[in-house]
Amino acid sequence: MNIVQKFKKFLGWRSTPKPHITLNDEYYGHLAPFRLPFILTVLVMLIGTVGYMLIDNFPLMDAIYQTGITFTTVGFGEIRPISDAGRIFTITLIIFGFVVFSIAIGIIAEVVKKGEFQKTIKERKMLYEIARLKHHFVVCYHNEFTIQVTKQLRASHIPFVVVDPREDMEEIAKKYHYPYFVSAEPHTEAGILKSHLSSAKGVITLADNVADNIATIASARLYEREIHRGRKFLIIANAKNNEDDQKLLKLGANKVVTATKLMAQRINAMAARPDMENLLQEFLYKKDTPLDMEEAKVSKTSWLTLKKIKEAHFRDIANVTVVGVRQKDGKFIPMPKGDTIIMPESKLLLIGTGEGIYKAKKIIRKKAKPEELKYV
Repeated sequence: MNIVQKFKKFLGWRSTPKPHITLNDEYYGHLAPFRLPFILTVLVMLIGTVGYMLIDNFPLMDAIYQTGITFTTVGFGEIRPISDAGRIFTITLIIFGFVVFSIAIGIIAEVVKKGEFQKTIKERKMLYEIARLKHHFVVCYHNEFTIQVTKQLRASHIPFVVVDPREDMEEIAKKYHYPYFVSAEPHTEAGILKSHLSSAKGVITLADNVADNIATIASARLYEREIHRGRKFLIIANAKNNEDDQKLLKLGANKVVTATKLMAQRINAMAARPDMENLLQEFLYKKDTPLDMEEAKVSKTSWLTLKKIKEAHFRDIANVTVVGVRQKDGKFIPMPKGDTIIMPESKLLLIGTGEGIYKAKKIIRKKAKPEELKYV
């Protein structure tokens, strides 16, 4: 580590993350047409300067200045007496200046008319903004599901990037308030790199057909192995039927949502227990409710491993209740008793305020029994 790096570390400076695809080739490719007028300008300035120095013995700076005002046709006049040969040379410079200026205007008009340069600048800026995201979700394909899912993600302040191959993604993003978007196929290398999947928490693929979901899941899992990612991506997908549901789970999806199945469950709940359905609606989805529900994983190194639930004193310390335990093998224990043993890698379903659940999670993550529990 050199002195500059040490100084930056001391001041807490961090370098700006760069996207995996910077579009530098495309960016500089759009500037290529400007090479000709730039080269011509330099040549005319060089020839003009040398010409004034040889013809009328101008000093270097006077020659550069006279060439500049002549070439640009600003009309300041002669700064020193010029001979007849010098005036002919000046007329030639004015003509060359007009030609170069006309070429430059034509190129600028053509580039602006195409709009590709402006499009590349906007996309490049977007990629740098996406590169700064951490623990975001890559939401694949724009449709009605995406619109509703992104509304909930925004309400929960969860960052996300929408990836879709449509060319009009900029207009779609403005209409549906997508802060970050990428116009590419989600399962391609461009889609993966532009969405900065390496720093994402997971992928939500909501394609209209199962083939696109399969391609996206397979690509995400392959990329996960390629970058040797320690924590696996959380992949959520949608399916039209149970057969597709099982396919996607076998391919590597963590969760698969079937719209028809969910609708049937909700309608059944409304028909059987309408009051309970209203309660769950208020509890789970209303923004201003003081209560929250979350799962907290008990790692092997947690002090709670192989301890009884009542030893954690969640209700006394954080005013949080454990309403369920999901074992590592998938078995769910509803309303566990205080004497229930907490097994390693199990998950506790907690209900309480957001602040209370945060305290409970801190207690669970500790490797040694917290000091505050010794006085309860």
